[in-house]
Amino acid sequence: MEARILAVANQKGGVGKTTTALTLGAALARLGRQVLVMDLDPHGNASVHLAFYPENLDYTAYDLFHAEEGDSGVWERIVKRREGMCFDFVPGHIRLSELEVDLKDRRNKGLILSESLAQVRGRYDYVLVDCPPHVGVLLVNALVASDLVIIPIQTDFLALYGIRLLFDTIRLLNKVLPRPVRFKALATMFDKRASACRRILRLMRDKLGERVFDTVINLDTRFREACAQGRVIFELDPETRGALEYTQLAREIEEHENT
Repeated sequence: MEARILAVANQKGGVGKTTTALTLGAALARLGRQVLVMDLDPHGNASVHLAFYPENLDYTAYDLFHAEEGDSGVWERIVKRREGMCFDFVPGHIRLSELEVDLKDRRNKGLILSESLAQVRGRYDYVLVDCPPHVGVLLVNALVASDLVIIPIQTDFLALYGIRLLFDTIRLLNKVLPRPVRFKALATMFDKRASACRRILRLMRDKLGERVFDTVINLDTRFREACAQGRVIFELDPETRGALEYTQLAREIEEHENT
């Protein structure tokens, strides 16, 4: 079975995108799956979270987009794993932002990631891609390669308004792609005590129906603690609320992908 590619995307920052990519990747790995997480955000938040500091690395995701066609060795150079990690990781780099210029004359530049992933899809059950928060060649590559786009949406009105840009991008791609981009929204940073949060969640379910995950990710301060220690939340406490909810999400994805 080839890996399922899950792109985690939203064009608004601060909605739990990187937290979802890392924590869901860890949850799937804890279920016994082979997992690769890729940081395609030039800000490198996922990389810094895991203490892979781009300035100290010889090879990062940037090199993937400049590798010679058929160079399978690039994956051996860019994939990292440190002690205690339960998944493989490809760190990002600020130079990813240069690809808009570097690739401007390259043909089929939106297919680079999907074609390169074909070399390693047999090694993994899931590949999760932490996408950049803006439209460009990196986001297009991730959406084109994906089997499912997970859209974390913070349960407030500004975050809900912001996803219109991402939906516009998906609609444009679906006009030209042979296979439509599939997506599901994930409610994050939910606080059931706040009536505004409850109202936004109802609105999401009314507007998107089955394209909203049943799982809801509540506020949990342990996410910040994990980030400060360069870990994912499971390494702090696998029984904390956030860890259990991402495990529930992982199981929901498993059931969804196997039906």
